Amino acid sequence: MAIIAPMPGQADADEASDEAMMLRYAAGDVVAFDVLYTRHATRAWRYLLRHVGDRAVADDLLQDVWFAVARQAPRYQVTARFRTWLFTLAHNRMVDHLRTRRQHQSLDAPAYGGDDADAPALAASWAADSGFGPLRQLQGREQAVALLDAIAQLPDEQRDAFLLQAEAGMSVQEIAATTKVAFETAKSRLRYARQTLRRLLQEYA
Repeated sequence: MAIIAPMPGQADADEASDEAMMLRYAAGDVVAFDVLYTRHATRAWRYLLRHVGDRAVADDLLQDVWFAVARQAPRYQVTARFRTWLFTLAHNRMVDHLRTRRQHQSLDAPAYGGDDADAPALAASWAADSGFGPLRQLQGREQAVALLDAIAQLPDEQRDAFLLQAEAGMSVQEIAATTKVAFETAKSRLRYARQTLRRLLQEYA
């Protein structure tokens, strides 16, 4: 009979790794799910939003992703970082959605959905996490919206590679595994995405 470790206190939960919290959730600790959701839901939602361009759709897809986390919890094994696993689920759900949508409508709408309310916060987050130099120079709402517009102009595969790095903090190898392409292909997509963003942001400046 499996022995479930005692539920951690808040301080312990704050310090525990994502992987440890997921194992606790798989063992029956529902508080661990809340901790993981708090840590990662916003980034996963932004990743989805930049692809689908609609907040309501992003909400629905995010819900699907966390339902998948719950369904797969009993079979969860630590074979990769939890964040990588989570964003792989998000990527797969996003691809399924876009594949269906392409059968019914044009994808000409901007990827950021025409809503720039969170643009400065998004730019600040990416500047801190992505290591992409030009993002650190963005100041103010107009420049942040220019960033979202530049990202919307990227080809789908390049945008996905960039977002997986910016939001999920994935390595090139992890991006390749998530998108099911060769390492060099993922590396090239990320390089071209950075080059294009750099050019577009320099043109804006």
